[in-house]
Amino acid sequence: MHELGVTENIVNITLAKAGEAQANKVIQINLVVGELSGFVPDCIQFYFDSLSKDTIAQGAVLHFESVLAQLRCRNCSTIFPPQDTRWSCPKCGGQSVEIFKGRELYIESVEVE
Repeated sequence: MHELGVTENIVNITLAKAGEAQANKVIQINLVVGELSGFVPDCIQFYFDSLSKDTIAQGAVLHFESVLAQLRCRNCSTIFPPQDTRWSCPKCGGQSVEIFKGRELYIESVEVE
């Protein structure tokens, strides 16, 4: 259900930027969503359809770009994708890792007319 609040922010930001551009219609919103962000694109789409009703964003296409998870070893700085539930470094075997990519959620761009 946390997608509701995030989607409200997406709609508000989109409408504000479209207003700054004096746009008549929002055509497409390009979103970047990391695979570890916890956000489900289908849920965002569901809430967007409801929240954008009767606004210039109604009917806009949401385009989702997925960012795959990448980890960084704190011992040797190797960047690698996680393997299932095994998050150890393939180079040095270190267990101390941090998430390098995959938590993203942001509006990359908004297309208007």
